[in-house]
Amino acid sequence: MQACSTTSPRILAVEDDPLFAAHLQSHLQGRGFDVTLSDDGGKGLRLAERGDYDLVLMDIMLPGLSGLEVLQRLRQRRGVPVILMSALGAEQDRIAGFTQGADDYLPKPFSLGELSVRIDAVLRRVAYERRDHTALVSEGDLQFSEGRTDVSVSGAWAGLTPTEFRLLELLWRHKGEALSKPFLYQQVLRRAYAQHDRGLDMHVSHIRRKLQSIGYAAARVDTVWGKGYVLVQVDA
Repeated sequence: MQACSTTSPRILAVEDDPLFAAHLQSHLQGRGFDVTLSDDGGKGLRLAERGDYDLVLMDIMLPGLSGLEVLQRLRQRRGVPVILMSALGAEQDRIAGFTQGADDYLPKPFSLGELSVRIDAVLRRVAYERRDHTALVSEGDLQFSEGRTDVSVSGAWAGLTPTEFRLLELLWRHKGEALSKPFLYQQVLRRAYAQHDRGLDMHVSHIRRKLQSIGYAAARVDTVWGKGYVLVQVDA
């Protein structure tokens, strides 16, 4: 493991191919990142949970725990941005990655130039959201925490993934306005909408279940058939 600077943005790269990992590290360090390498899913999870990383770059096919398993466990504790890498490029694999809370997905093979663009886009978005964020409190005392990328009611946290948090916050800011699926895919999932892609629907289902689990009922996410979703106030 190596680091190029203690003041540079920190990236954890979890990749079990030693040659590709070396190329990743060399390229990213050449761009000024502080890079830590791990070649095992379990070790990568422990590093991600304990370290203060700005981004995790992770293969899906890993020894120990798979990248999807690592992501699922990491999302229970940390909101660090995650970009998945995989030779598994099928639609269901991409949906699985985004459903678990990935911020982006790169099918292999890809160029290091494309990787750089994706990393820059995720880091810009995170920096913008942190700078532009305003605390939101609902009539029903739903508290949004940007730091935790989660919401709470009377101290009980819903356990949202970062993607679910972005989706709920966007719906909240447009309360009462039906937002189309193409718009939500672009703004939240960072990809184009496809008719048979159920990723957004799964995120909405998880949000509904998690809000119910903490007893929040002052507003709900409704389906607008043929269009998308809307957050509506519920009369007491």
